Amino acid sequence: MDPKFLLLLVAVFALLTIMGSRRQKRAIADAQRLQSSLANGDRVVTTSGLYATVVDSAEETTVDLEIAPGVRTRWLRAAIREKITTEDEENIDEPTAISAPLATPSDGSTRADNS
Repeated sequence: MDPKFLLLLVAVFALLTIMGSRRQKRAIADAQRLQSSLANGDRVVTTSGLYATVVDSAEETTVDLEIAPGVRTRWLRAAIREKITTEDEENIDEPTAISAPLATPSDGSTRADNS
C-alpha cells in the first residue's frame, strides 16, 4: 500500500474525529447553559417529550415542573431538552378528540386490545 495514501487516510480520520468531538463538546456546553439558565415560569420540554412549566428552580441539580394545573413533579435539570418560546408554543398541535368509537372484541371479552 502506498505510504502517501495511508498517511492521507489517517489524516482524514483524525480530522473527522476532531470535528466530531468539537461538535459534541459544543452541544454539551449549550445544554448545560440552558439547564443552568432555567427560571420560574419557563416553558420547557424534557428529554422524554413532556411539556411543562418550571415552578421551582432553586435547587442546583433538580427543578420542579408543573405538568398540569396543580400537578408538580421533580426532575433532574439534565432531563430538560429545550425551552419553548411563545412562537414554538403556538405551533404545538393540540390533541384531537377521537370521533370513532372503539371496536368491540369479537370473542366476547371486554378488552379491545385482545390481551
